[in-house]
Amino acid sequence: MILKYIMKKFLIKTNGCKANQLESEIIKEKLLNSGYAEAKNINDAEIYILNSCSVTENADIDALRALRNIKSKNNAVYTVITGCSAQLNAENIKELDYIDLILGNDDKFGIVDAIKENTGKVSDIFKVKTFNNQPIHNYSKTRGYVKIQDGCNNYCSYCTIPLARGNSRSNNIENILEQIKIYSDANIKEIVLTGIHIGQWGEDFDTPADFLRLIEEIEKTDIKRYRLGSLNPLEISDNLLKVLSQSEKFCPHFHLSLQSLNDRVLYNMNRHYSAQECLELTDKIEQHFNIPFIGSDIIVGFPDESDEDFEITCNNAIKAKLSNIHVFPYSIRRNTKAAEMKNQVPEKVKHLRAEKLHKIANEKYKNFIEKNIGTTAEILVEKRPDKHTGFPKGITKNYLTIHLNDTNKDIYNTIQNVRIEAVDSIGHITGKII
Repeated sequence: MILKYIMKKFLIKTNGCKANQLESEIIKEKLLNSGYAEAKNINDAEIYILNSCSVTENADIDALRALRNIKSKNNAVYTVITGCSAQLNAENIKELDYIDLILGNDDKFGIVDAIKENTGKVSDIFKVKTFNNQPIHNYSKTRGYVKIQDGCNNYCSYCTIPLARGNSRSNNIENILEQIKIYSDANIKEIVLTGIHIGQWGEDFDTPADFLRLIEEIEKTDIKRYRLGSLNPLEISDNLLKVLSQSEKFCPHFHLSLQSLNDRVLYNMNRHYSAQECLELTDKIEQHFNIPFIGSDIIVGFPDESDEDFEITCNNAIKAKLSNIHVFPYSIRRNTKAAEMKNQVPEKVKHLRAEKLHKIANEKYKNFIEKNIGTTAEILVEKRPDKHTGFPKGITKNYLTIHLNDTNKDIYNTIQNVRIEAVDSIGHITGKII
């Protein structure tokens, strides 16, 4: 495509994880600071940017389908794909006529010059040795994401993320604390530590640092509340739980990257812990905190997972002190060991297993909500009213969204104490400020 000099209105779409969401906000800020304007919709846009995900095969398919559909609706729009799907599939998609520009994961932050020069770039991600610090200043959301690291060193047998993100690279404490200060000065009251594998933070420093050291520094800042992104079970030590349980700022909201609760499947996945260790960890977390939220990811239908293996996972999921489970049918990913394994599970069986585990997950979440009914909790009221009800809503420290029947506009972006009352007829958890 021959670029028009006056092309200035952009629309950005984000797929995937919280790291991607933050990186899209950084891209948006760079474009706005360079004189671009955010379009209201695709019909108004001259540039369409897709920050893509590649965690499953469907994510790759969805990315290309979205770009193809956008181009069919507006052939004049300039299409840009970046993110994990762009990084992994650049060679396969570079000739597609509905994609005008491809930027790799570490190249996305040079988007202003790339668009201006109409020059795509996908760097060898394994040659990127240091964290690419990109502070963000103009942030409109209620809670701020702080990216503390990128990449992953684990190489689980099913996962392409190391191929898309490279080896683990940590942001230094000074940069992290500076970003937290920017948020705090902007009256943002809660942050979320995010990355691709945050439990590996500090391992790549010349003098390796423990994740607990970072937590201790965050405790000294002016931020009112903080949450942690997803953690591997082996990365939650007794010392970390002790420090977090004594904190007035930490939100007891855990997301455990379990992937299975069967030892044989975990071994085949190249996960270095046992199902029993996972059960013991959820017990410890529940002992340290009052009604903590403990979420998890579990993949069903992994190669060579037998009916018996799956039943063991289900039984352990029932035993585990989990509040919710994100269930994923296994997706074959090229260039992974799992793709070459024998005894691939049929798609129908995967989906039947997913349905069964979903039912267990739903029951667990229902029980978690019931534990909270009648209790008092601290919520951070969102900056804007709920788009469906028009009333305020806020999130408790333990990750429940509470809907308020309140017309006081002064409570937005404030921390309030509420009594959690009930679940209404449309499934909203309701509460009242006390």
